[in-house]
Amino acid sequence: MRHCNYACQSREHLIARRTFLGAATGAVVGGLGVFAGRSQAAQLASEQKRVVVFNMHGGLSQLESWDPKPGTDTGGPFLSIPTSVPGVHFSELLPETAKIAHHLCVARGVNTKEDDHGKGAYYVLTGHRQQPAQSYPQLGAVVAKAIAPEENPLPGHVVITPGGGGSRGSDSAYLGPKYASISLGNGNPPSYLKRPAAVSDVSEQARHDFRRKVNERFLSRRRTAITDAYTNSYEQALKLMQKADTFDVTQEPAADLERYGKHDLGRHTLLARRLLEKGVTFVQVTHSNYDTHNENFNFHLEQVGEFDRPFAALVTDLAARGMLDSTLIVVLSEFGRTPNVNLYYGRDHWSAAWSIAMAGAKLPRGAAYGKTNDRGTEVVDGQCDAAELFHTYLAAVGVDSNGSFDLEGREFPIADPAVKPIKALVG
Repeated sequence: MRHCNYACQSREHLIARRTFLGAATGAVVGGLGVFAGRSQAAQLASEQKRVVVFNMHGGLSQLESWDPKPGTDTGGPFLSIPTSVPGVHFSELLPETAKIAHHLCVARGVNTKEDDHGKGAYYVLTGHRQQPAQSYPQLGAVVAKAIAPEENPLPGHVVITPGGGGSRGSDSAYLGPKYASISLGNGNPPSYLKRPAAVSDVSEQARHDFRRKVNERFLSRRRTAITDAYTNSYEQALKLMQKADTFDVTQEPAADLERYGKHDLGRHTLLARRLLEKGVTFVQVTHSNYDTHNENFNFHLEQVGEFDRPFAALVTDLAARGMLDSTLIVVLSEFGRTPNVNLYYGRDHWSAAWSIAMAGAKLPRGAAYGKTNDRGTEVVDGQCDAAELFHTYLAAVGVDSNGSFDLEGREFPIADPAVKPIKALVG
């Protein structure tokens, strides 16, 4: 066992972390090559890394979740409760999560200096501030490019969200459509996974043989990254049709369906677990809307209460199944909520001092990194921003975040080259 070397030496921050893989070094091209050392490739292939993100869209209040300030003029009506980590307290709205805090790593000193929804979401999901002349890939696309096995028939980047689904997102930027997200609206599987009954096996095979011959003829004369992506999408779709049951959460035990909760977030979180177990590399689960300018406390009572049980169940299950060491879990939003309560009993946008929760992979267990003052109005220790956290997420699953992707002979930095991972969290 070794200890985190936090800048703040308060007791609540001196939490033991497990020894895991050594520090990441080396350069990058994609696939397993982005990992720190070539000698680790075989082990990493058999111990595939995965990431699951909970996007608390709208701006989760840190004061009603990870960093409560009860008894102060900013703290609101809810109490704080002890967790399984001595000295670390969460909001009373997270009783189940408090029981598994020894698996978590909470960054309480996040300061992103961006109070706009769109720009804030862009920053936390890409690690770059939004710019009119440049588009950057989101975390899911970067993770899929970096660590998803090339031969995997399942998509490497899945977003489970309310609303319509089945389409590809526009979140992969220069990494290309192969790494864009597939949206599972309301947890439903992608459309058209089943072949029409009127099409026989012989006809199906003949159609694809003809398509491949035409593609090969065309590619021999005009092959580009776009044509390769087009061809790959068809082949992946064929493989995906054979894995349709991967997306069927009703195949999970009835006891698990009950334990996670029969509401949408419960089903979506259980589906996320199923996808991770089946081999999907990156899953994002959306829970919204936390934009509580009005009735903040009533809304968080309902929303955080809904989140608490399935999130704790997921962390517990991944730990029990031996998957937590190879799976990174992140709970983020575009910013937090103001310490001050407005005249509508709401909290407004606040990016100067808020929290992001994490768990698993190379992160320390049972850690509270960073600290805000007694009223939660500013960070007094361990300040970090979205770019540093983006690097940290990647480093936690073994990616050299300061390396580059080689895209048709051009090098693109995996993350902001002016920034590095948070040393206290990933060494």
